Amino acid sequence: MYQILKQIVKTGIKTETPPQADGSMRLVEQRLQQAILEAFGGALAIRQVDAGSCNGCELEIHAVNNAYYNIEGLGIKFVASPRHADLLLVTGPVSRHMELALKRTYDATPEPKLVVAIGDCACDGGIFGSGDADGSGENYATCGKVSNVIPVDVVVSGCPPAPTAILQGILTAISARK
Repeated sequence: MYQILKQIVKTGIKTETPPQADGSMRLVEQRLQQAILEAFGGALAIRQVDAGSCNGCELEIHAVNNAYYNIEGLGIKFVASPRHADLLLVTGPVSRHMELALKRTYDATPEPKLVVAIGDCACDGGIFGSGDADGSGENYATCGKVSNVIPVDVVVSGCPPAPTAILQGILTAISARK
């Protein structure tokens, strides 16, 4: 025990410095909140659908929901049912097993509905579509990009995209709706 305490005292605190405040995020936040109020008159309800992803994009979507980005403070909430959703966030290349479920989720979402494809796999098939000639991402296990199955309004590329890019994609979808 003495050796461990001695090592702690000798080494000191070795953590990263906290990130500096990003003023541009405040502007994005204000624009997003104003756009939500204008477009929906209240809160924006999002249903997230994992159509076959590796969960990298889901981790970034969860990060958007943490205290740093505070998406709920902007009037955006995640819902469990597509019947309550205004926007679908879809991640991953659509696996053959999820094709029907994704179509049903899309059909269950009330009009007017928005669809945002999150991540390279949802946008163009990602690593699953790198080998095919047409770049659609289709193969024996996947239907490829989300737009092969349902209409997509906005694509947010990245593997995985940063939380700020996800927020920007949501803002773009809402802005396009107006």
